[in-house]
Amino acid sequence: MTATCPSRTSLARIANKWTAMVVIALSAGPMRFRDLRTGVDGISAKVLTETLRDLERDGIVTRHVYAEVPPRVEYELTALGRTLYAPLQALGRWAEEHFTEVLAARESYDARQRP
Repeated sequence: MTATCPSRTSLARIANKWTAMVVIALSAGPMRFRDLRTGVDGISAKVLTETLRDLERDGIVTRHVYAEVPPRVEYELTALGRTLYAPLQALGRWAEEHFTEVLAARESYDARQRP
């Protein structure tokens, strides 16, 4: 995990909460921007745009522009992006299975921090 290791950059991108949510949302198939924004609750348009650009740059997402009036743009996972879905899905399952334990640990920690 040296600073110059390329995997460090990829790991930082994947570990981003918005990246995980966008990849999981796109696992259902191609989506338009507004549908993604609705599906990924709490993300701003600016952050979604930045996340999609970063994922496109990394080869995880592809952007399709259709020559229609009005123009239509859809985003979808690439073959590489689809390989990322399984590990993210496993992390999501872990979070769902252990959220009560995590919440209990937080409460215990917070109680110990109070004067």
